[in-house]
Amino acid sequence: MSPTADLVLTGGPVHTVDPARSRATSVAVRNGRIAAVGHDEVRELIGPRTEVVDLKGRLLLPGFQDAHVHPQGAGLELGLCHLADTTDPAEYLRRIKEYADRNPDAEWITGGGWSLEAFPGGAPTAEALDAIVPDRPVFLPNRDHHGAWVNSRALERAGIDARTPDPADGRIERDADGNPTGMLQEGAVHLVGKLVPDPTPEDQLAALLRAQAVLHSYGVTAWQDAIVGAYANMADPAPSYLAALDQGLLTARVVGALWWDRERGAEQIPELIARREELHRGRFRAGTVKVMQDGIAENHTAAMLTPYLTGCGCSSDNSGISFVDPGELKKYVTELDASGFQVHFHALGDRAVREALDAVESARTANGWRDTRHHLAHLQVVHPQDVPRFRALGASANLQMLWAAHEPQMDELTLPFLGAERGARQYPFGDLLRAGATLAAGSDWPVSSPDPFQAIHVAVNRVSPGAPEGTPEFLPGQRLDLGTALAAYTAGSAHVNHLDDITGSITAGKSADLVVLDRDPFAGPPEEIAATRVLETFVEGRRVHTADDA
Repeated sequence: MSPTADLVLTGGPVHTVDPARSRATSVAVRNGRIAAVGHDEVRELIGPRTEVVDLKGRLLLPGFQDAHVHPQGAGLELGLCHLADTTDPAEYLRRIKEYADRNPDAEWITGGGWSLEAFPGGAPTAEALDAIVPDRPVFLPNRDHHGAWVNSRALERAGIDARTPDPADGRIERDADGNPTGMLQEGAVHLVGKLVPDPTPEDQLAALLRAQAVLHSYGVTAWQDAIVGAYANMADPAPSYLAALDQGLLTARVVGALWWDRERGAEQIPELIARREELHRGRFRAGTVKVMQDGIAENHTAAMLTPYLTGCGCSSDNSGISFVDPGELKKYVTELDASGFQVHFHALGDRAVREALDAVESARTANGWRDTRHHLAHLQVVHPQDVPRFRALGASANLQMLWAAHEPQMDELTLPFLGAERGARQYPFGDLLRAGATLAAGSDWPVSSPDPFQAIHVAVNRVSPGAPEGTPEFLPGQRLDLGTALAAYTAGSAHVNHLDDITGSITAGKSADLVVLDRDPFAGPPEEIAATRVLETFVEGRRVHTADDA
């Protein structure tokens, strides 16, 4: 068993996510690759220059892979007017005023991360912002980036008033007289967002590197950037990735999902093909196209098969928005599939899910079975008839596990407007697993926490971390066991990212992308999963994160 290893991690347990050997106690690494996986025999590879990490009974995992994340946007928000981590409207206003006072030369006050649940109907007002920032435009996307809170100065800059029509793909919230109230939904966000100055290239690179450090601190060693291109108020992250590569600063493996411009058609496909070639460099490649097919349930823009209910429980005339015509979507996806692209769908409502699956089916019928590994993200509401289609079509289910729990946004802004039958179809993780779908996982950060263990906690418990005692489980029949949830966040996402040949499990020959935890969550109660912390993260056997108390 020679030559000796560069690194040996021993004193396990090791959760390999490899069906052939699910558990071990020692792993050896040589030249960035896993040289051996086993028990005491692996220790024979320890030589005088081998670094030995004593796991001390703490779990070793393969690196997590986030299959749906927006790192540059998250990093920028952290450096601007950051409103995440609270749902207190008074705290939002305090932070906004403090940021404005601290940045008197800023032309715009921007940032974001606020939660819909903090305001009645999920709709804050310009009036509240005008009271604290009357002199400059304010533009603050909410946590999920499907809406934005603006002040009167921003509305004036954009020329938005009672006479301004709603865009086809969005909505301007209005008072009884038709005047804009300060909340913009979906495509209406761009009416103001397009006026906000872009961050400098230096700021964008710093934001990407800030986000990379955060992701590594949570054990994430690879991800799929869910929007590569300019969208709404988010700058194209591609130049930042290239700059990071040129400077030797990109330590993660990244798949970029090229943004599908829904205002255009198939004429953009040659441009996407050219961009795919341009961006195929080192640890970064862009062989995916992102299609946002609908919005979100909270603002009633997620595309549903039947209309939303009104506040009185009556049927409305609104069933959400399909951003891309379903018939055209079939043609586009068929052509993208024929060109070798993976398609990454935002599909949240049951109609959007069906339209995405119909498009994949059209591609399979026209092109035969290609290894394009299309996947659908979010999957809040899935009709039972569509659940088995994931396996039949080879479409992966990209889960945002953290959202499958009772919390104010679910209980106050979603369930009353879905109704009991449709509300019981939400986040059907268990049904998808039992139907044989390939499960992947992503955080959608900055929409929600990038910590995989926060999300895995919800997948296993169907209760939010830190929820008040007595909080009911959310559709407990859709739980996943811990091993399955971990596999989705490692091997499943590696499959989606076309990285399963070199990552996703701790197997001899694969890259030494590894995570050392502070405990073995399998040995503790399920309700403590969210407390699990990452102590060390390795990419190709090189440390990219070490916790202060590691």
